Amino acid sequence: MPDIPIHAFIASLVAVRQTGAGPEILLLKRTQTLAGAWCQVAGKIGPGETAWQAALRELREETGLTPETLYSADICEQFYEAARDAIVMAPVFVAFVDADAAVVLNPEHSDHGWMSLDGALEQVEFGGRRRVLRWIDAEFIQRKPSEHLRIEFPRP
Repeated sequence: MPDIPIHAFIASLVAVRQTGAGPEILLLKRTQTLAGAWCQVAGKIGPGETAWQAALRELREETGLTPETLYSADICEQFYEAARDAIVMAPVFVAFVDADAAVVLNPEHSDHGWMSLDGALEQVEFGGRRRVLRWIDAEFIQRKPSEHLRIEFPRP
């Protein structure tokens, strides 16, 4: 009986900011893979990188943002990729960023939006991503996240 391989070569990150109107989640409109889809920050884990280092690098490359705090979200995004006939698992991270920080997009994205949870849930196309966003709302926005999930990282 053939096995379906499981690949874990990407990291996913949800950026959150607190505003006077409440918490907002950053979504990016993709121009390449999944062109036109609204997504969170994500990308491949490079040689010698940990998953959290890749997520932090991707946040900086895709948006120009540096988080105030970074957490393991204690969840993985998972999906089936038909082209590889494989299940892809991506550890998810949460980055809390300054509410006034400016987003500077790289060419992988044509637009960005800071959205309420409901707005973000409406925009993302995949059920797995909606599950991740609901988890982050429940565990990181509606309640104080566990300090055991906090990741200390070097500041640039």
